[in-house]
Amino acid sequence: MELKKLDEIGHAAAALATGNGEALDRLVWTGVFGPPELKDAARAAVLDQARSAGIYPASINALYLARGRGEAPANFTVPAINIRGLAYDTARALIRARKRLDAGAVICEIARSEISYTDQRPAEYTFVIVGAALREGWRGPVFLQGDHFQVNAKKYASDPEGEMKAVRDLAAEALKAGFYNVDIDTSTLVDLSRPGHEAQQQGNSERCAELTAFIRAHEPRGVTVSVGGEIGEVGGKNSTPEELHAFMKVFGEALARKNAGAVGISKISIQTGTSHGGVPLPDGSIAQVKLDFDALEKLSRIASEQYRLAGAVQHGASTLPAELFDRFPRLGACEIHLATEFQNMLYDHPSFPADLKREIYEKLRTAAADERKPGDTDEQFFYKTRKKGLGTFKREMWGIPAAARQAIGEALEQKFEFLLSRLGVGGTRALAEKHAPFVPGSYPSLASGAPAMKVQEDVTGLSD
Repeated sequence: MELKKLDEIGHAAAALATGNGEALDRLVWTGVFGPPELKDAARAAVLDQARSAGIYPASINALYLARGRGEAPANFTVPAINIRGLAYDTARALIRARKRLDAGAVICEIARSEISYTDQRPAEYTFVIVGAALREGWRGPVFLQGDHFQVNAKKYASDPEGEMKAVRDLAAEALKAGFYNVDIDTSTLVDLSRPGHEAQQQGNSERCAELTAFIRAHEPRGVTVSVGGEIGEVGGKNSTPEELHAFMKVFGEALARKNAGAVGISKISIQTGTSHGGVPLPDGSIAQVKLDFDALEKLSRIASEQYRLAGAVQHGASTLPAELFDRFPRLGACEIHLATEFQNMLYDHPSFPADLKREIYEKLRTAAADERKPGDTDEQFFYKTRKKGLGTFKREMWGIPAAARQAIGEALEQKFEFLLSRLGVGGTRALAEKHAPFVPGSYPSLASGAPAMKVQEDVTGLSD
């Protein structure tokens, strides 16, 4: 699969221009696993073709703000899908479902923690998603998002400026890679021990404003990045209107001090009773969640009507019962984050090689032993830690036999189609294109070692 020489890259690029899918597959593999020189050449070839085909990273900010003003429909909830493992095949499955439903308002995202344990830096993630879009014949904007660019509370307590610098550096890297949507998560700094909601939200609001100002200073000319804030840490106490009002007041004042007139956030993440990945029971099944739909509806309405945001964002939802998903659009949720269920479908699919799964689990038994809680069954331990195998065994997973990858991809495609339908994003392609046109000069280059963005003046196939 991997191309070995630069002239092989050239031949594959020439074949790619004629629509050769297998040539694209080889270029994507090389762009992920090849040595630096070949990796960069493969990425450049794929991006050149994607640009010519009219595929481009974009910001969903204008659509979200139009929704907040009542100038765009609010009858759908945008799925933000975290692609962790088998990324190229998973992204292809998602694009196929999107094409069938004409679903343009869909985000592909990766969190700060996921970047590490899945071994997918932003430049690679963009490359793979764009490559998948090209492979499946997608055209138009691709919304790439940095999810939970989170301030680690423990590191912040010992070195606040060092931890803030780490998040700023990651945001800069992501922007250069075409992530024009960033969810800032400073909710870890909420201090419920302080008297009054504004005091409780102060650290969260001010640091979120600081990072928003940083993004505004580094976003490409002509692009307004969609920035999200968060008022309640996922897995913590449920959010309230008082907390939302307090956050917005302190955030607005802080942003005005740091960058007067700067565009603020477009959405707000809240806590409604969910947790990331769900809570595994001793037999490996997932505990039922009592989701506070009233809080979701109320805070979405306040965010839209009083602050002209798109609405509230629901996290930790992919393992919820299927029959709940059509409720989110009715309640005004603007975005919903979905991740763990797709990872579960990968690991638990009958076509996933049993020997590879055993090898991953045996590795985790020792490598992640410090994460095992007293009383954890094997089922609970591996459910919580197997995400850590996605990066260590990335090459082996990408090398799963084609028939098995196809079967897994088909199952994912069906799941994606179901979720996109329930969330109401079918038929939103024209709306996404209207509010997210291509911005000249915003196309990233994704070199693995050099600076990740160079302004591209050749925009063949893309109109202003």
